[in-house]
Amino acid sequence: MTGASGFVGGRLAPALVEEGHRVKAMTRRPAEYTGAGEAVAGDVADEASLRVALEGCEAAYYLVHSLDSSDFQDKDADAARSFGRAAADAGVRRIVYLGGLGDDADDLSAHLRSRRQVEHLLGEGGVPVTVLRAGIVVGHGGVSWELTRQLVAHLPAMVTPRWVHTRTQPIAVADVVRYLVGVLESPEAEGRVFEVGGPDVLEYLEMMTRVADIQGRHMFVVPVPLLTPQLSARWLALVTDVDLQTGKSLIDSMTNEVVVRDDSIRQVVPFEPMDYDTAVLTALGERAAERRAKAGGRTRHGGLLARGARS
Repeated sequence: MTGASGFVGGRLAPALVEEGHRVKAMTRRPAEYTGAGEAVAGDVADEASLRVALEGCEAAYYLVHSLDSSDFQDKDADAARSFGRAAADAGVRRIVYLGGLGDDADDLSAHLRSRRQVEHLLGEGGVPVTVLRAGIVVGHGGVSWELTRQLVAHLPAMVTPRWVHTRTQPIAVADVVRYLVGVLESPEAEGRVFEVGGPDVLEYLEMMTRVADIQGRHMFVVPVPLLTPQLSARWLALVTDVDLQTGKSLIDSMTNEVVVRDDSIRQVVPFEPMDYDTAVLTALGERAAERRAKAGGRTRHGGLLARGARS
């Protein structure tokens, strides 16, 4: 698994282990990896390291991208080609890739075009690729979710460009993980593209106002239709901790409607995904629990120092 310590991978690795799978967690710094599975050294920019990491694997999850780089399309294309070749040489029987929703007939953003390109390049070596396309993934630590949460938290009043009225179909990260686990051994899923989303289709503005309502906040919205994507990205960089390049890539994609057109995944991995409000409450709960755990660690550390001083 690539991206085993990331937003999705950090949840997927333990879920696979719980299902009885042996997981190799590929990382550039295996000595620092503390997650589920067996840490193995590997870098998608180093094809030789991929061949070693993939040795003995029956399937591979590809969960990496380079949004924080201005040349992310070239980097992601090179990495996908290398991974596809290395997987084929290692005898991998299936690659599972988490991509992005969006209608191919639309004028897709550079970000979404890159996701489509990666889908094809991963399979050039001949290994069947199962693709799950998702829109906004809601969960603590996810970049798109953090944009939403931080905008609501920091801005009682907000200028809104035209993209806030674009429709999307958000999905909880726990449900994405459930789909990723479910397609792994399904014969019906081999080589297919699936679209995944929760039950709610919402405009970005609706997503933010719902988060505000859940937290007992009120948002005052001022429409500014001529606010450009570049200005929007700079504005996001000022009021959130998302870096400028990542913000620009995400803003560009927000002009594309990302909703599920084909729900055939529901027959292959049947369950009822959680609604948006429940996903938001879960994400906020995870964040609160993490903050309490960190605060508890600092308190215990401080207490030890205090006792040492008295002795």
